[in-house]
Amino acid sequence: MSPIILLSIIIIYFALLLWVAYKTGKGSDNESFFIGNRKSNWMLVAFGMIGTSLSGVTFVSVPGAVGKDSFAYLQITIGYLIGYVTIAYILLPLYYRLQLTSIYGYLQQRMGQLSYKSGAWIFIISRLVGATARLYLVVNILQVSILDSLGVPFIVTTLIILLMIILYTYEGGVKTIVWTDTLQTSCMLLGLIICTVYMLNHLGLNLGESLTAMQEKGYTKIFEFNPNEKSFFIKQVLAGAFITITMTGIDQEMMQKSLSVTKLKDSQKNMVTLGFILLGVIALFLYMGGLLHLYGTAENVTSSGDQLFPDIALNHMPGFISIIFIIALISALFPSADGAMTALTSSLCIDIFGMKDKSWDTKKKERFRKNIHLIVALSFLIMVVIFKIINDNSMIGLILKLAGFTYGPLLGLFAFGIFTKYKVKDQWVPYICIIAPVISFFIDKYQENIFGEFKIGLELLIINGFLTFAGLWLIRKK
Repeated sequence: MSPIILLSIIIIYFALLLWVAYKTGKGSDNESFFIGNRKSNWMLVAFGMIGTSLSGVTFVSVPGAVGKDSFAYLQITIGYLIGYVTIAYILLPLYYRLQLTSIYGYLQQRMGQLSYKSGAWIFIISRLVGATARLYLVVNILQVSILDSLGVPFIVTTLIILLMIILYTYEGGVKTIVWTDTLQTSCMLLGLIICTVYMLNHLGLNLGESLTAMQEKGYTKIFEFNPNEKSFFIKQVLAGAFITITMTGIDQEMMQKSLSVTKLKDSQKNMVTLGFILLGVIALFLYMGGLLHLYGTAENVTSSGDQLFPDIALNHMPGFISIIFIIALISALFPSADGAMTALTSSLCIDIFGMKDKSWDTKKKERFRKNIHLIVALSFLIMVVIFKIINDNSMIGLILKLAGFTYGPLLGLFAFGIFTKYKVKDQWVPYICIIAPVISFFIDKYQENIFGEFKIGLELLIINGFLTFAGLWLIRKK
């Protein structure tokens, strides 16, 4: 497939996004940008959040990892569902009762100003790292598959994509993203289904035969029953639940969309529905991953990991499938990046700079918010370049690993606030939020010396959260 044709498809797709942004962003103000005026339709939010939850990393990394990890990722997804139910019935009632625009306002009311600022900064760092890692993966695929042959440098590709995101989020924010995410999720899921059906037909297999072929290769193994392994199912389910609670339930980006729904009950429906749909969608991603490996063997494809799906779709399939793959890939890219930029802008404006408390007129607040949005975009550019230098082969593993370090203190802060009645010595909270990840890092690094054959995997997030909780307990007020 000609790079010019693929680039043209991307431009047409982006033009459609701009049109949607123009239609939905009319009459937007700061309330529209931050929480969509609390008038979003819960079904649209639930559907659009699928794209935000999955991102380009899931689209490429989950299928690519099947050759190494089989269907073990489904264990984590079961934990995701538990996490979504927990969010719906523990965290959302709290947020709605307090009428929060930023969920970290809870920490201010419960513990104090420095606890509040600590929570906000942890989110900003966590989301910046996670979102830019996801963004890098897709930008790099577009670079290698299309733009390298046109002589376009990687830094220029990243700048153009960030400019695209700025253009359609600059005015409407959450109000626009609810609609653009719905469009993009539709394109991503449609691409997933079409690629799956094409591979089944090409291999001459039906559903049962394909599963049998995958089983013979060892791809369909889901559960690991050895407690010493990182993929032990209890570890994975617990890790999945806590990953969801932290990366969704106490994450401003994800909660910002849920809080844009008018009623608590509708927001709860959105969250539980999302959990069940995500379980089915990730199962389909894993199934497609098995098909990709069967297809790769039949076509003598040498790529693996994150490079497998792009290589097969662009070099070993017909042109129309290549087009569908590119559309689906960029549809997976934008929901995670646009929501993250908007949420980081919101958190910086409200939590760090206290914009809501300032006696500025509306126009000054709007100018300030737009300037912060541009600064966030610049930080995205810097982080993507850093990930280009790191160039990890499986970004989903790296992202979940980083989440264990960055989101642990947030987990500890919210758990202490919700499940105890103690106040804390607020001035010590930032130190606890730094010490806990540092200890977690050394536990992870020297785990063989500490635990022997017992291996710590994604449950490092739980350990980090527990250490933060324990630190807060030590500085509690009597």
